Amino acid sequence: MDRRQQKTRKAIFKAFRLLLEKKRYDHITVQEIIDEADVGRSTFYSHFETKDMLLEAMCSEIFFHVFEYDPCPWSGRDYDLEGKLSHTLWHVRDSKNDLSGILTSDSGELFMNYFKKHIRNLFENNIDLFDAGVPRDFLLNHLSCTFAEAVKWWVARDFSESPEELAQYIMTLVK
Repeated sequence: MDRRQQKTRKAIFKAFRLLLEKKRYDHITVQEIIDEADVGRSTFYSHFETKDMLLEAMCSEIFFHVFEYDPCPWSGRDYDLEGKLSHTLWHVRDSKNDLSGILTSDSGELFMNYFKKHIRNLFENNIDLFDAGVPRDFLLNHLSCTFAEAVKWWVARDFSESPEELAQYIMTLVK
């Protein structure tokens, strides 16, 4: 992607984030995103076929380095699953303005499906930590759903626990 395309994409994301701070996801139109980003309709659609695809791209961007890289960015070393979950939760909290608008809308489940897909990969890469005596697919579904529901609970409580505390709660439940 060239710099011009990156700049346009960044403007669309910024516009979408600003709108999410003011309105629920399901009340935001593509036209409002286009107007806020100051881009043409065809430009928007050359980047994203639908608003849902924009949401998916934004979710991927929010969590990209969490799910794609293993080293702990602040220590320069690898960290365990609980540390990875905590790191993910820090990003969730840092994205609370975006997430509050998404999770309280009709498309909250769409976001959670994207989120569970990424979280599932994280658990899959650490599956050897669990000896549950159940089918692997069942276990991965259970772990990703447990984490996703814990995040919804945490958002509803306005992030009253620290990311480390919530990661510890989750690890206690899933071990």
